[in-house]
Amino acid sequence: MYKISKKTLKDLEFNIIQQQLSEYCFTEIGKQNALKLTPFTAPDLVELELSYTFEYLSSDLQATSIPNHGYDVIDKELKLLEVNNSFLETLGFKKLVALNRTANELLSFFKKQIEFYPNLQDLSSKYTFTTAVIEFVDTVIDRFGEVKSDASTDLAIIRRQINDVQGKLNGSFGRALRGYLSQGFLDEIKETVVDNRRVLAVKSMYRKKVKGAALGSSKSGSIVYIEPEETRILNNSLTDLLYEEKQEVIKILKQLTDRIRPFAPILNEYQEYLSTIDLIAAKVLYGKSYKGVVVKLSKARELTLKEAYHPLLLLSNLEKGAQTFAQDIQLRKEDHRIIVISGPNAGGKSITLKTVGLLQVMFQSGMLVPVHPYSTFCVFTSILTDIGDNQSIENHLSTYSYRLKNMKYFLKTCDDKTLFLIDEFGTGSDPELGGALAESFLEVFYERESFGIITTHYANLKLMANNLPAISNANMLFDTKSLEPKFKLHLGEAGSSFTFEVAQKNGIPYHLINKAKKKVARGKIRFDKSIANLQKERSKLEKVRVDLSNQTKEISQEKGKLETTNDRIHKKLEGFQKLYDNNQRSISLGNKVTELAESYFKNRKKKEITEEFMKLILVETTKMKAKSKKQRAAEKKQKVLASKEAHQKIAVIREEQKEKASTAAAIASKEAEKPRVPPKLNDRVRMFDGKAIGRVIKIEKDKAVVDYGQFTSRVALDLLEVVQPLNRVKK
Repeated sequence: MYKISKKTLKDLEFNIIQQQLSEYCFTEIGKQNALKLTPFTAPDLVELELSYTFEYLSSDLQATSIPNHGYDVIDKELKLLEVNNSFLETLGFKKLVALNRTANELLSFFKKQIEFYPNLQDLSSKYTFTTAVIEFVDTVIDRFGEVKSDASTDLAIIRRQINDVQGKLNGSFGRALRGYLSQGFLDEIKETVVDNRRVLAVKSMYRKKVKGAALGSSKSGSIVYIEPEETRILNNSLTDLLYEEKQEVIKILKQLTDRIRPFAPILNEYQEYLSTIDLIAAKVLYGKSYKGVVVKLSKARELTLKEAYHPLLLLSNLEKGAQTFAQDIQLRKEDHRIIVISGPNAGGKSITLKTVGLLQVMFQSGMLVPVHPYSTFCVFTSILTDIGDNQSIENHLSTYSYRLKNMKYFLKTCDDKTLFLIDEFGTGSDPELGGALAESFLEVFYERESFGIITTHYANLKLMANNLPAISNANMLFDTKSLEPKFKLHLGEAGSSFTFEVAQKNGIPYHLINKAKKKVARGKIRFDKSIANLQKERSKLEKVRVDLSNQTKEISQEKGKLETTNDRIHKKLEGFQKLYDNNQRSISLGNKVTELAESYFKNRKKKEITEEFMKLILVETTKMKAKSKKQRAAEKKQKVLASKEAHQKIAVIREEQKEKASTAAAIASKEAEKPRVPPKLNDRVRMFDGKAIGRVIKIEKDKAVVDYGQFTSRVALDLLEVVQPLNRVKK
């Protein structure tokens, strides 16, 4: 069975993951298991571990959550059970019962909920369900952790005797206390307890007047603690009984321990079971802290990471409020098994390398990983890493010597199920010679169909990746103007190191940079410059692509808004049309009823009118029956809404009309402000608040008689205004 080496786990900082994971465990053994967690290398075991994690995570969506799995460690109790003639204390038995109850609750839960937790139920089915331990302990020990009086006949008798003696003792001491207190022999505190015995606090001057045994005195010597003679004999009897009680309790606990001893293996299994559940729960809780998900295990040889984050960096940045950049990476057997990442330093090459390795290790450990749910992982039987400065002081090896020793192990181990991760491949020696050796190593990895990612500045490795079909170049994006990293991986092209550009930005004199360029072969400079130019062009294209994408989104959003508005207007028009049709129908019905009423008024033929009215009702009833109850309710609701909205609109319009009329009236009032002319005989007049116009035919004191044609009316003169004076009529 393959195993991921400790060196790889240390290089990828998996030990920090283990430590943080252990903090989410509730049990001590769970914490220990978290610290010892290692990745699985068998696909079926990885898939099984992931299924446990997924099912526990899915409990958040279920009606009933998974029960508590916490317990107290029983290692001490299990060791005592291995020793013959030993016995457990009552607290130890309570721990065993609590463990048994918790395990039983989980075993019952998963059995009932097998539909939702099939794999957790399969895990649970390996453990025995029993209530024997609980029943045995409950018959002997009460819920307060005390041995029950009915645990044995002898214990019941002893405790009754103890109660009797204590009753007599309290009565005897009370009498002594009252007697000596009345004589003034006692101090203010009256009594206390010495060696578990009630004693009188006697003033030292009266020591000889109180019969009993002195059991001590105060620091100042002013008080002597005396056990009264009357209670001393009873106290001795009580001490003997308490000793007998203790011996009987030990005897009962030994018998109980003997009954529990055969269940020690099952109790040990329960502890193991709950610790396993604890670790699974911790994986879920820890995964939620960095928004991890359970991803698919691919049967094909491919690793596809979408929106992948380094979990430790993500958690650190979340605390700081800083941004973390996601990466998209794909390793596939057919086209790019190996990726060569190049580009300037401090661009994120190493962290990208560690992200892939750490997420792979976490995945193979059955943990949640911070990636997009559509990401896929496969299982690697070996993960080889060469990251950082691994200079070995103990073995007197330089960094390069250590790396060569590491490469020897890589060449011996790697196959088509290996993932290798190498940072700054080939560095530490002469660039040309080291680059050539690194190229040879890479050829071996390529021939053995291994998967891997390397970071490098060597041009020959970039060219090799460009020429071989299953190796791909990649680079970390850089802003070509500001020379600031974008921390985004781009697959398909090699990256320039921007050596001279970065040097110029950092204030190195141009003549020195130019001098350095002359020392380098022209072909190499042209190659690096070509890569840099490609990156600049890609940056421009990327900017154009982003702008076009944003414009497309804006246009799409506006289109959506217009369509939504159009739909809303169309629905309102439909509602208003239906309201109009309903109102027209109501008016038509009203007209018909009016016609029937007029006909009845003229000819008084009640029978004919009744027949016509019933015909009208039958027609309307037929229309109503043609529609279902649900349709009529929907139409009624729509009618009410449309009517309500129409009334709201009308109310607004009326308010606007009132304001306009008020404004017009105010203007007209200002324009018409002239001296009022009192009405005279034969003037055409009207009332201020009326529209009917009449002629003054008579004036009597302060009133005028106005002829309106059909009738005459007597109106006060100050309520009339002149519409057409008499002299205008004559003209």
